[in-house]
Amino acid sequence: MPMELFWLTLTVAMTGLFWVLYVLNRMAVRGLWPTLDNPRPDAPPLSNWAERQMRAHANAVENLVLFAPLVLTAHALGISNDWTVGACAVYFWARLAHYVIYTAGIPVLRTLSFAAGFAAQVVLVLAIFKAL
Repeated sequence: MPMELFWLTLTVAMTGLFWVLYVLNRMAVRGLWPTLDNPRPDAPPLSNWAERQMRAHANAVENLVLFAPLVLTAHALGISNDWTVGACAVYFWARLAHYVIYTAGIPVLRTLSFAAGFAAQVVLVLAIFKAL
């Protein structure tokens, strides 16, 4: 498996698991049956960290929509080099850091980790357009 696809697969799997902890918090706060029911406006709020984690998960999904096509486009065009492999690895670690930092509520580091993931996407775009 090409390394870019390896990192993409890890990123997709990681993003697919981001919901687990905040749903466990929902069960702890609201109980099992209310968690399984449709959301209600009068439901007790989740813990602050769980609310941040939900936003981090949504942000990860929004950015995966950009990252995945870039990786797949580069792969379809046969573009693979140290830049693309490095960008995919950086993206994975930046998104994991963003999730953890966002959950912890650390504002400046959250923005820096987001920017690192964005920079990795820029590298992929540059590679696709043969600017690297």
